[in-house]
Amino acid sequence: MLVFTRKRNEAIVIGDGIEVVVLRAARDVVKLGVNAPANVAVHRREIYDLIRRENASAARPPEEIDRWISQLARGPRPGRRESPR
Repeated sequence: MLVFTRKRNEAIVIGDGIEVVVLRAARDVVKLGVNAPANVAVHRREIYDLIRRENASAARPPEEIDRWISQLARGPRPGRRESPR
């Protein structure tokens, strides 16, 4: 991890298009401004983590679908007719 010391209105630059500026610093709070291209997503860490968890959850099939798939794999039960679709 890189550690920077910056004063109010000083900045760091990341790559060719991202600039992080210190707008205000108080005891335990730092207010930052971020200038980045529109195609670069910028999130607070807690929001980023939430988005990642939600995306991972959405990528997993719900339990009902898992049960339905396993029932299809076993085939129809003997003596039971399949309903037409």
